[in-house]
Order: sequence, then C-alpha cells, then structure tokens
Amino acid sequence: MAEVHALDDYYLAITLLITIAYQLFFFSIAFSLKFDKLTDFAGGTNFVVLAIITLAFSGHHNARQIVDSLFIIIWGARLSGFLLFRIIKTGKDDRFDDKRDKFFPFLGFWVFQMLWVWTVSLPVTILNSPNVTKFRQPSFGTGRDIAGVILFTLGFLMEAVSDIQKYQFRSKPENKGKVCDVGLFVWTRHPNYFGEIIIQFSIFMIAVSPAAYGYVHGGAYSALYASILGAFFLTILLMFVSGLPLQERPGAKKRYESGNHWESFSKYTQRTSILIPFPPQLYVRVPTILKRTIFLEFPMYVFDPAKHADQGKIQDRQAEEGAADSSQQTQDGQAHQ
Repeated sequence: MAEVHALDDYYLAITLLITIAYQLFFFSIAFSLKFDKLTDFAGGTNFVVLAIITLAFSGHHNARQIVDSLFIIIWGARLSGFLLFRIIKTGKDDRFDDKRDKFFPFLGFWVFQMLWVWTVSLPVTILNSPNVTKFRQPSFGTGRDIAGVILFTLGFLMEAVSDIQKYQFRSKPENKGKVCDVGLFVWTRHPNYFGEIIIQFSIFMIAVSPAAYGYVHGGAYSALYASILGAFFLTILLMFVSGLPLQERPGAKKRYESGNHWESFSKYTQRTSILIPFPPQLYVRVPTILKRTIFLEFPMYVFDPAKHADQGKIQDRQAEEGAADSSQQTQDGQAHQ
C-alpha cells in the first residue's frame, strides 16, 4: 500500500483538522442537547481515530508503528469506555454546571480538548508520517522498545486497576464520603494519574527509538524527539492545570469545612505520597522538605486550615452541630423521664 501525503509530511495539519472537526461535531451535540455523556468519550476516541488514520496513511506498517499505534488505541479506548460508563451511572458532569448553557465558555473546554488530543498524539502521528517511514528502521525489540512495552504495561494496569478500585469503593453506600485508601491508593493518592504519565512517556520512548539508534536523520530526527511535547503536556496538565490542583487543596478544603471525615483524610495525606508510589510506612517518616521536592507534593497542593478555610462556613457548621446536639439531648432527657 502506497503512503499518503496529506498536507504536510508529518501529518500535523491533517490530524489537527480531523481533531477540530471531530470535537466540534460532538460539541454541537453536547451544547444543543445539554448532554454531558459524550464529552470524555469524544476525547478518548479521538486518539483512536488519529492513530488508525495515520497508520493507514503511512503505507508501511512496520512492527514499531503497529505496536505504538495499538498502545495509544488501547489506552484511548479504555479511557473513553470507562469514562462513558461512569458518566452514564452518575448522570451528569459537575465540571460543566457553570458552562453548560454558555456557548463560549463551554466551547473553550472543547478547544482545550482539541489541543490535548492533538498534542498527546504527536509521538504516534510523527512515527507514522512519511518523513519518518522513508528511513529504514531497526527491528522492533531494541532496549528502548522493550523498556517502552514494560512501562506501558505497568502504567496501563495502574491506571485501569485504580479506576476500577475507586469506582467500586465509591459505589458502596457505607463508603459515602470516606477516603478511598484501598488497593493502589494505599501507595499513592493518584495512581491513575501516575499510570497515565508513564503511559505517555512509554509511547514516546518507542516512537523515538529509530532516532535514538541513528536510523533517522535531519528534520525527522528532530521531529521525533520534539514529540516528547505530548508527554510533557499531559504531565503539566495533570500536575498544574486540571488534575492535582483541582483535587488536592480544594478537596481538603471541602472536607475540612464540612467536617466530612477530615481527621482520617488528614492522616491519609500524611502517610500517602501524592503521586509517586511509595510505602506509606516510610512516607510518613519522610521529612517535609523531601515531600515538597522529590515527591512532588508542592506547596500549591497543601491545605492550611488557618490560611485557606472559610471560617464563616466552619462557624455555621459548628452552630448547626451544636443545635443538633442540644436537640438530641433534649429528646434523650424527655425519653428518660
């Protein structure tokens, strides 16, 4: 099968256009029908579409291309399938409560999703492109290939298993409001994020293998190494934009102000690494300076009740609890009489 040259020889333009069209199609449905169930599904399946199209266009289909394309297809399909299943169960996505009826704020999320899909797909997109496939490549099985396969397997299992563990934990009525500290969550507060980061670096590691071993030269060499932007983009996204920043301090603040299992949550954060898996028996003894640096628990994630809590909400809760206690004591006294 002959390779297809579409717009540019790295498939950057065609994949961008496909991503924009794909996301706008689902955006039109989501905005018109106020339908949340397709948002994450559109993101995950877009990776699958890009991998299949670029692999089909390449016309070469060596083992490295097939493996790397298959990895991102498996990852995207599992992620979109799980998120679709979860949103069907929950009914709606709370992230869009202040955007669902506003055209441009809602569109802004979808534009960001376009950028996420296109950027994270770069290693596979460029590996499948004509400017890379024209070079002879080393047989699949180099040290980088094997390391990439091992890392992908570990990351995929960590992300998939942790998603299932958290869903099962939260599905039990007796666990409502409790801290999820089972399975992989014993070792890290966000095993799914850690697994996802590993997955993207493993895909890049396999894609860059031809350049690393000297089989690819010139612009293609630079393009393959530049595709690490995808893994970095996802890591930055999870660590500084839409992942940890939206869960760590805000989650702790909400628990503290509501009194929702705050003590158990506080102990959990003290003994459990924020991202990098580590034995809790050892992590609880790690000096704070090492937690804030080596273990990536930056100050921006840390909740300080004195600085970050809304004292008015706490006073209101305490007043309600005091009134409830007084009412209960009165009822107990009347029952005793």
